[in-house]
Formats: sequence, C-alpha cells, structure tokens
Amino acid sequence: MSVFYDARGNIYGVTSPALLRSKGIEVPDSAALAANSRSAWALAAIASECGWGSQPRPSEAKAHRCDGLLVGPFQAEPPFDLLIVNTDGSLAERSGNGLTIFAQSLTDQALMTQACDLRVHHDKADAQSPVVTRVEPAVYEEVQGFWLALGRPEWGPSAVGAVGVGVVWLEGTEVSHVATLAALNPEWSYSQFVRVGNPHCVTLVRDASALPDNAQMHRPALFDPLRAIAFAPPAGAGQPCVSGVNLQWAARDSGNRVVARVFERGEGPTASSGTSASAVACAAWSAGWVAAGEVAVVMPGGTAPVRLHAQAGELLHVSLFGTARRL
Repeated sequence: MSVFYDARGNIYGVTSPALLRSKGIEVPDSAALAANSRSAWALAAIASECGWGSQPRPSEAKAHRCDGLLVGPFQAEPPFDLLIVNTDGSLAERSGNGLTIFAQSLTDQALMTQACDLRVHHDKADAQSPVVTRVEPAVYEEVQGFWLALGRPEWGPSAVGAVGVGVVWLEGTEVSHVATLAALNPEWSYSQFVRVGNPHCVTLVRDASALPDNAQMHRPALFDPLRAIAFAPPAGAGQPCVSGVNLQWAARDSGNRVVARVFERGEGPTASSGTSASAVACAAWSAGWVAAGEVAVVMPGGTAPVRLHAQAGELLHVSLFGTARRL
C-alpha cells in the first residue's frame, strides 16, 4: 500500500509503479511513457491511493486525504525518476515538499544513502522534462533533512507563459498586474512571476492583513475564482498562464522573514509548499524586502529555510531545506 508522509503540513502518498499495476492501474514501467500517458491512469491512481475510501472523513476535510501522489522510483539506483501527481490528475514539474518526502522514502528503503539527482517527469509543453533536482542529506539546526538545489530562478511573464498582464511598479521594482487577482482584492495588484522549475505568481502585499486565510480559500466564493486563475483547462481558465500557475501571497516580516499563503495549481490551498516558499523568497528579494543569504518563509504548516545565492545584483541559485516524517 502507499505510504504517507508529512512535510510542513504538506501530505503526499508515495507509491511504486509496480504497486499500482498490481491494482489494475496500468502505469508504464518508463517514467517518460508514464508522464505522456498520464490521462489513462493518473485519476485512477489518485482515487485508489488518495481517496478517503472506508476511512471516516472529517467534516471539513478536503476532497482528498493528501496533497498528491508521488509515483516512483522507476529504478533501483540513482538517479531516481518519479512523477508528482496532483489530486486533479495533472502532473507537477517540481514540488519542494514532495521531493523532500520522496527523498525520505528512498532513505527509509535504503535506496538513497548520499546526495543524488531526482528527475521529475511531466507532460507540460512549456517546460523541459525531466526537471532535475540535486538532493543532499544534511543536518540543519540539529534536525536531519535534505537540501534541495533548485537552480537559477527565471523572472517575469515570459518565464511562466503569462499573457494579458499589465506592468506596474512596487517600491521601484517592475512587477506585473494580474487583473483577475486585483478584482478579488485591490491589495492584490502587485505580482512577481517566478519559475523555479515550476511556475509561480507571487502577489506582494503591503500588510499581512491582506493575506488570504486558508479556510477562506477553501470556500467556493474564493476557491472558484482562484481555481480559474491557477488551474490549467479544463478545471481552470488557463489565464493568464495556459498551463496554470501556482499562486502565493507574501507580506514582509521582521528581518529576513516573509509570511506567505499558498494556492497550488492542481490542488488548491495548502498548509505549505517548498517551491512556493522558494518563489516567495525570490520575489521578496527582487522587491528589496530581504537580503541574499538565508530567508525564512513562514506558512501555516511551518517555516521553510531558503538560501538565496546572489552576485553583482543577480540571483544565481536557490536552495531549500526540508524534513519529512512518515505518518
């Protein structure tokens, strides 16, 4: 059966292609083929492994008992291939918490004993597949976990395939105006698009009171318009990004700290997200809110340490620390 892990409130199931095939879910034994044929098996896998089934469902539970499914590995030694399946059956290019969980699962199976590459296969037309992340076991503040090397961020609408957005200025920084977000709240008028292997739209707000509440985002009055923005068709409108985009809201805190909320493409409101935390840290740096070095991104599920490596006014590399525990 699938094994479930928690990383800062983000819960994923981990399963193997062989296990899914044993249940009659025909997942190819190649990660690339599995990604290209995901429409034939992904929703069945989500229903089988992530549905509530015979378990009692809390009165205010989400539609699924986790934030997605990690399928892999497709081999017995590194580098390891996997797929990240959102609960709507779509594939993600990268997930910081998901990769942390997958690394912990590999460690628990004695498959990962040192730094190695994790290769996420997907079917998005606007991004290269697989997306490779170097994952290194490490101790941070006396806690055993993993550093994920996320590479160099890309900026602006063109980096995420956004169209029909305006240009505005926030404290001297050129950012984007997403009219559908601003229509929901005038405080949501300043957004920075960032790609850290997957696409993000970070809306920078002047005060933490303008951050959306996770419970509020679960209600149809806000969930439905946010889903139209974040999700790719047919679940969403594909505007401004035809392949969808992860949404975040960020407010400056004291020191090198930022407070954030997350609405994930293909999933919805989440307690935390590793790549979202990384995108938030990048956007906060671009606005001059934080300095390069270590940035703490505070989310409802926990605080994510992000390291920003800059030189001569350019952000060259982003890395994320995470831990996971088996449920």
